[in-house]
Amino acid sequence: MRAPGPLRLVVADDSVLLREGLVRLFDEAGFETVGAFGDADSLLAALPSSAPDVAVLDVRMPPTFRDEGVRAALELRATFPSVGVLLLSQYVEGAYAQELLASGRGGTGYLLKDRIASLDELRDAVTRIAAGGTVLDPEVVRELLVRRTDPLAALTPRERDVLTLMAEGRTNAAIAARLVIGVGAVEKNVTSIFQKLGLEDSGDDHRRVLAVLAFLQAGLPA
Repeated sequence: MRAPGPLRLVVADDSVLLREGLVRLFDEAGFETVGAFGDADSLLAALPSSAPDVAVLDVRMPPTFRDEGVRAALELRATFPSVGVLLLSQYVEGAYAQELLASGRGGTGYLLKDRIASLDELRDAVTRIAAGGTVLDPEVVRELLVRRTDPLAALTPRERDVLTLMAEGRTNAAIAARLVIGVGAVEKNVTSIFQKLGLEDSGDDHRRVLAVLAFLQAGLPA
């Protein structure tokens, strides 16, 4: 159980302006940034001493500017499984999002920098990730759907709507508001989705994350 106090974050982005801007935003959001770095290796080296709740990484960083942030995120999840990971990128990289979700663990997010519309949105995303939730930008979800054509045929249209919103990281209450139905109805749909996807309650698996992963792997027609 984490100690009381503001969530502790570490940030890695090779752009000084963006990095310092994120630190200021996180400060305004009530978080504590305990480390800000220009590359992924420096962030990983500082993790044991900084003890963050969430690591925020750009996808493309030195030296190759390809997938350093993703590689670091995967290493981080393997070595420090209790630390949440938020990838921030200018690009929609669906394969990276799927790779990060493949473990079935929560505490994961992938958002596009240009689409974060408010401080409240960023605060909500970081808070949910720190609590073990999954947050995906809708553009990332759509890109993943385009890449895949096999439908989840067993799901009803309503269940597909619910699972699509689950993939965006929305809570049951938020899904209910979006679809204009009761929270109880959402819960019944979520339970049905778990059953149809064969996700039994073992006490260990994060079924919500695994359902989203099945959604991303199989795809739903737009």
